[in-house]
Amino acid sequence: MSTLILAIIYLAFISLGLPDSLLGSAWPIMQKQMEIPMSYAGIISTIIAGGTIISSLLSDRMTKKFGTGPVTASSVFLTASALFGFSMSSSFWQLCLWAIPCGLGAGAVDAALNNYVALHYASRHMNWLHCFWGVGAAAGPYIMSYALTNANGWNSGYRTVAIIQITLTAGLFATLFLWKNQNIPSGQEHTKAPALKLPQILQIKGVKYILPAFFAYCALETTTGLWASSFLVLQKNITPETAAKYSALFFIGITAGRFLCGFIANKIGDKNMIRAGLTILLIGILMVWLPLSFNWLCLNGLIIIGLGCAPVYPAIIHATPTNFGKENSQAIVGLQMASAYTGSTLMPPLFGCLATQITTALFPPFLFLLAVLILFMNEKLNKTLSTK
Repeated sequence: MSTLILAIIYLAFISLGLPDSLLGSAWPIMQKQMEIPMSYAGIISTIIAGGTIISSLLSDRMTKKFGTGPVTASSVFLTASALFGFSMSSSFWQLCLWAIPCGLGAGAVDAALNNYVALHYASRHMNWLHCFWGVGAAAGPYIMSYALTNANGWNSGYRTVAIIQITLTAGLFATLFLWKNQNIPSGQEHTKAPALKLPQILQIKGVKYILPAFFAYCALETTTGLWASSFLVLQKNITPETAAKYSALFFIGITAGRFLCGFIANKIGDKNMIRAGLTILLIGILMVWLPLSFNWLCLNGLIIIGLGCAPVYPAIIHATPTNFGKENSQAIVGLQMASAYTGSTLMPPLFGCLATQITTALFPPFLFLLAVLILFMNEKLNKTLSTK
């Protein structure tokens, strides 16, 4: 029974990743058809991020009231409805309207499933869970590309993903009985406990260190994904085609790294997985930063950064029940998700301002400072928890 639920969770995470890269893939066509500025994509992504942050913060209350299964099914339905709404939109205000349920659905399912896996499954499954998210995130642009190539339009790309989400929603509602009948005592006794309020969460020992670490990690990942290509073109004189290829390999490094980490995570442990990932991450940043005349070291450094990123996010999430208690894990995972989305929303535009006003050469030191912040906060957390 637990294996079947795990398979459902994997499918849900593929579904969670599918919409994440659709807007970026379709936006050049969408903004021309609607005759709106290119920068308006930032407004839509900010609305989605805002909804995600709100639903992440509410995840503890919703999960304890309704349960993980119903929250997951309802959230995927909300996302599916939003994607179908995108596919029917013909104006910017309609896109903004549908961005609200898109964000609300994504944040709730992300926090609920991450906590469920952290409570009930081994560390390897957390790595593979986020590997499946990468599969979905990589598949989204291919679906949109197919729709655009075959002259079906961006609306068709969104509609295809919406149909996939609707199909998954039907499957989730049909299998809700599995969540009710599963006999897993770990954490089950806490489902009726009252939801924690924000001041209560922040008073839990060590929480004040994990939140900035998570903020910095997601800021680093999204900044790398957004600005690596521009850095390679403007600072390394690499062709846009080659830069785009190696920027994509950064994400492939994350996905492949999480798949491989699944085989060793149980033996090494979450704490050592985070330290190993951060060490590899710093090596990759230094490879990109070194002012050498040949570019192969810099290009391959992006892959190394991806491999270093791979274990950090899953290990932090999986360690949450151990670090802070099973009774607090859903509330803290929700707050970690909110912190993560805040970092990924605010920091890439901040670097964009720095790059515009100063230079894109700040890309490696910007990443380096974020990596050092993650490392510092993580070690502060370990030291604090060791004194419990």
